[in-house]
Amino acid sequence: MAPETRRSSKTSPEYELIYWPGIPGRGEVVRLLFEDAGVAYKDTAKASRAVETVLAHSAPESAGDAANPPTFAPPVLRHGGLVINQLPNILLYLAPRLGLGPASGNEVYHLNELALTILDGLLAEVHETHHPIATDQYYDEQKAEAKKRAKAFREARLPKFLGYLQRVLDGERSGGGGWLYGEFTYVDLVLFQCFDGTKYAFPKTVEKLKKTGKYDGVFRLYDAVRERPNIKAYLESDRRIDYADGIWRHYPELEEDE
Repeated sequence: MAPETRRSSKTSPEYELIYWPGIPGRGEVVRLLFEDAGVAYKDTAKASRAVETVLAHSAPESAGDAANPPTFAPPVLRHGGLVINQLPNILLYLAPRLGLGPASGNEVYHLNELALTILDGLLAEVHETHHPIATDQYYDEQKAEAKKRAKAFREARLPKFLGYLQRVLDGERSGGGGWLYGEFTYVDLVLFQCFDGTKYAFPKTVEKLKKTGKYDGVFRLYDAVRERPNIKAYLESDRRIDYADGIWRHYPELEEDE
């Protein structure tokens, strides 16, 4: 699967990622696709007016244009005249163009269901451990509820999702090659980023689960992605944004039981 941009880099429009500055968040998943594929992209999170750019796309008065409806929230992808949002939607658009997934067939839907499951368990549910009541309230306003939600995530939800991913890796379709769908695809990058963020948020819990040996394939996949040449170079560069007050946060008290 050869990336479209590599084939026609002189004529294809540059990809533009519109996302909040200072946090990896959902935008980081998109960056990993670009970085692994080795394609050029503009990252507005690094620009001087990053916040203003995001707000221009998500403000209530934003009406889109004649070709594109208004976007709801970042990440937003602009490619030529196309403007889209919603991370799974962006992944479906980019994967075949970057050589990281098929353009048609049953495989498209299999990969999408894997991506959606990972994003549910290792992104959305992680965010809800520190914001279980409302996203527009501070963490300190819902700490008691957060401790209860985090306990349930650590003890039940995270093992359930990791167990499913291990079943996928052990399944016949995976083929025992170490990737979720036989060959390397974008869903392996989705898993890497979401698992990396989960490890940051719950380091003791993830280490405890690693020691059980039940999810060895998941940990091996994580390590294998980290060692891919383009990903390794990216992770060691200043382009990689440190975790902060975004989706994946580390609150030590959320790994402690009362």
